[in-house]
Amino acid sequence: MARPIGIYEKATPKHLTWLERLQFAKELGFDFVEMSIDESDDRWARLDWTKAERLDMVKAIYETGVRIPTICFSGHRRYPLGSANPELEAEALSAMKKCIELAQDLGVRVIQLAGYDVYYEEKSPETRARFIKNLRKACDCAEQAQVILAIEIMDDPFINSIQKYQAIEKEIDSPYLFVYPDTGNISAWHNDIWSEFYLGHRSIAALHLKDTYTVTETSKGQFRDVPFGQGCVDWEGMFDVLKKSNYQGPFLIEMWSENCETVEETKIAIKEAQDFLYPLIEKAGLR
Repeated sequence: MARPIGIYEKATPKHLTWLERLQFAKELGFDFVEMSIDESDDRWARLDWTKAERLDMVKAIYETGVRIPTICFSGHRRYPLGSANPELEAEALSAMKKCIELAQDLGVRVIQLAGYDVYYEEKSPETRARFIKNLRKACDCAEQAQVILAIEIMDDPFINSIQKYQAIEKEIDSPYLFVYPDTGNISAWHNDIWSEFYLGHRSIAALHLKDTYTVTETSKGQFRDVPFGQGCVDWEGMFDVLKKSNYQGPFLIEMWSENCETVEETKIAIKEAQDFLYPLIEKAGLR
């Protein structure tokens, strides 16, 4: 079985139906699409899809043969697990349960969680404590549903390395909690990628491929919309350590091209990413 390579939903034209989106991904040679449930009203509403809407999605998966094995659940920026507002905290847990149920219905195996205690609020030891408390509750729900939760390495110091994730992993102590790193975010914070992947390889559920600009004393970096090969990621070194640490999981190309003016422009943008990444993946013996 060849290593699966997928594309992020936000790289595909926004106006497409899900059947059309999966067909679009198939035409470009992808094995899967990662769904987004972010803080926008339209994507957040997916948590309340009817059974008929969920069945339509399953039919689209079977018709095209393109899977949806992962959900990028960044909506917790809007309703954070560590919020000091009891209403937001309650909504965060409710939404987490809904997302797990949606994953069950669609056959999604991994829900990627944003590694923030809070995003729009001020951080404190209390926001971290609430995040840990509610993450443990979320992991209990995930274990009951047999759905993996995986924390993303973020554009935020709260969890900006695999080793920071590992400290939380020990604290939560759940067999259904993993990490979902990002090549760009890992690199932007000056992490030692050898240490990160050798120490953390058993905890990795999946991997985003993305470029970034590095964080410095005078710059907050840039964590999206950086063309592949123009950022701070040492791509040959990254793929080399993934090979040597025996990473066998999927690759997900994370990019944002859903608002290109035409479908053809979107295809060109994605093809440029493929033309940059695929030779490096092949050279490293990763596919």
